[in-house]
Amino acid sequence: MITESVASRVDRKTVRRIVPFVMLLYIIACLDRVNISYASLEMNADIGLSTAAYGFGAGIFFVGYIIFEVPSNVLLRRFGARRWLARIIFSWGILATCMALVQGPTSFYVLRFLLGVAEAGFFPGIILYLTYWFPAKRRGQVTAMFMAAIPLSGLIGAPLSTGLMTVADGLFGLTGWQAMYIIEGIPAVSLGVVTWFYLVDRPSKAKWLTAEESTWLEEHLAEEAAVASEVGEGKILRSLTHPLILSLGLIYIGLQFGEYALGFFLPQMVQSFEASFGISLSLFQIGLVTAIPSFFGVIVMIIWGRHSDRRKERTWHIIIPAIAGAIGILVSSYVGNPILMIAALALAAAGVYSSLPIFWQLPPLYLKGTALAVGIAMANSMGNISGIIGPSIIGGLHDLTGSFTTGTWVIAAFLVMSAGGAVVLRWISHQKRKLEETGKSSRESTSVR
Repeated sequence: MITESVASRVDRKTVRRIVPFVMLLYIIACLDRVNISYASLEMNADIGLSTAAYGFGAGIFFVGYIIFEVPSNVLLRRFGARRWLARIIFSWGILATCMALVQGPTSFYVLRFLLGVAEAGFFPGIILYLTYWFPAKRRGQVTAMFMAAIPLSGLIGAPLSTGLMTVADGLFGLTGWQAMYIIEGIPAVSLGVVTWFYLVDRPSKAKWLTAEESTWLEEHLAEEAAVASEVGEGKILRSLTHPLILSLGLIYIGLQFGEYALGFFLPQMVQSFEASFGISLSLFQIGLVTAIPSFFGVIVMIIWGRHSDRRKERTWHIIIPAIAGAIGILVSSYVGNPILMIAALALAAAGVYSSLPIFWQLPPLYLKGTALAVGIAMANSMGNISGIIGPSIIGGLHDLTGSFTTGTWVIAAFLVMSAGGAVVLRWISHQKRKLEETGKSSRESTSVR
């Protein structure tokens, strides 16, 4: 009989082996994706980008990402996570360094699009990969630890990027933002090679687990997959159009709208302190202030994920932080004090970031097999529509009104939409199960007669 101590050993080993590494990968991914927000403080003027044009370029990344995301996750399932993730990481690292070559709006748009193509499938691939290693009761906290990379990339990336732009300005004849792109792109190239040798596709292939431990983990995960409800293996096209998968995607659109609005425009919001409060900040000081909301986001994200696992509840753990994020982003536009504004933005960041890992506990509750791989990629692709429209809307409204106030109302509306969607999804699933139970009871009654 397998004892609880074996389960504890497996959990300890898998967390130590997998979570820090995938966190590091995601920190690099987030940094290479949004370091344009720091570069924009000088790059926009250098290459002639308006706020709206910058927003469009930030968003076009997600066009390439969405087009190739579902095929990427299907190919990951076919070729194995180790090989496919290594390919993704290496190729996005090359494109991230090439961002130093932008000379105007057109080259900016082209390279952002190609960067999205290169990175497509990384995030849903990792989410799928975690389901190969961690039971459902642990995925909330584990996913929160992995996704803590989002605020951590802001916490680390804000002072790092602005510091590099300051220190490396003039290095080899490059501007500060050009040098920053190159220096921050190199780690992804190196980690792509490391990933090939470090990751293991399945527990049965893990040399760092004993035979007893790997057998227990494989059997436990197989039992969980067997009871996943709603959508089974099915065909890819049918999975893509299933109402539950589409509903998950709609919820994620709102959550991602909040994440990308903060990710791409928070440095510019802090830069606006001079116009709003008469406070002039250096480039590095902007980076330090921008890191404050991310700091609170990291702490709350981990605590909230652990609380969700302990309570074994997901829906309200999405609704509450989404509403808190909406309140925080709105309040930030109406306070007359820079400290209160940062506090409100910290609430917004904590709310948005805390809801994201809990959302990713929903797909395994409804999907299994190929449908799970496709569903994760599809939901993430739909969510990344916000990456296309969000920066363009916020940037356009800023150019039109001269402030971010109107944009914060749009962000809040999307977050409230996600909270409402979580309630609706739970109700739909509950009603469907009631109908299935009623039908089963009816069939049993008929067979008795």
